[in-house]
Amino acid sequence: MSARKTVVLTGGGTGGHVTPNIALIPYLRQKGYRVCYVGSEKGMEKSLIEPLGIPYYGIDSERLNRYFTLENLTMPFHVIRGLFQARRLLGKLKPDVVFSKGGFVSVPVVIAAHWRKIPCVCHESDITPGLANKLAMPFASKVCVNFQDALRYVPQGKGVYTGTPIRDSLLSGSRSQGLAISGLSADRPVLLVMGGSSGARALNEGVRQALPSLLPHFQVLHLCGKGNWDESLAGQEGYFQIEYANEEMPHFYAAADVTLCRAGANSLAEILALRLPNVLVPLPLSASRGDQILNARSFTEKGYSYTLEQEKLSPERILAAVEEVYRNRDRYLQAMDRDQQESGTQRVLEVIEEAMASK
Repeated sequence: MSARKTVVLTGGGTGGHVTPNIALIPYLRQKGYRVCYVGSEKGMEKSLIEPLGIPYYGIDSERLNRYFTLENLTMPFHVIRGLFQARRLLGKLKPDVVFSKGGFVSVPVVIAAHWRKIPCVCHESDITPGLANKLAMPFASKVCVNFQDALRYVPQGKGVYTGTPIRDSLLSGSRSQGLAISGLSADRPVLLVMGGSSGARALNEGVRQALPSLLPHFQVLHLCGKGNWDESLAGQEGYFQIEYANEEMPHFYAAADVTLCRAGANSLAEILALRLPNVLVPLPLSASRGDQILNARSFTEKGYSYTLEQEKLSPERILAAVEEVYRNRDRYLQAMDRDQQESGTQRVLEVIEEAMASK
């Protein structure tokens, strides 16, 4: 294999569109590929990718709002500019394959790859495709999916059930280090609360209101999201809050006995890989397209999770849900142990290399 072969990764807008790409990077490097990243000019993905030593190229990208705004009127101009930037960039980088994790920045990259006859692999984490992937899939060679149920929404002959790439480091955390970092003790169970890379206001508020009920039974390790630190709770015994975790995340997972979190597909893939009993609070339809509701329903029907609707969040219901999962954690663990899904990372790598070989 020639070390000159190039893989372009793209995706951005949220951590969920970036972290699976990050999971692939060590393996692609190990195989001798040159790896480049195409993201948005102003996106958060740049701050996650550049520290890894990966060349980063920004193109014009704007999110299309699902409700009318004046910004939507300028969307065609951003799309056209992004398309020509992506086409020019791919002509310069000459990749052998493009891998897209989604987000609106990925759409012009996938279309430009199709124009230049470069094979492209897309990945969809949710059961139903998001708008960006709906636009990109017709131009892709293959579409990897995280849920088997998602194959019905993929063009015939393109879908491959792979799971989601997960960072290996997440599987090697230390409970003692997680407790040391958070200042929590080993004598009471730990509830890990995660609201996603940008936090979740309703989840944060619900958990904080429930602390008087939770803390007699559980310690709380709270990933609250950037800008959501609560000064009034600093130093609260049995409660540790942190806005964002990166290198600490494997140790926080290892310290947790149960987790309370959103139902984003990447979080679910990590929870399943780590066999972590969990309570899911999916984003409601009023704040999403309903993808997290479907994700949570799938996991709950399989016996992996307990779902608590956001509209029903209260201190009493949060405590009851967490206690139920913790008390019956062996049942949830046994259900997850029956899952036979192979490593998402390895399966996605196989699909990327198959697409590359087809060029």
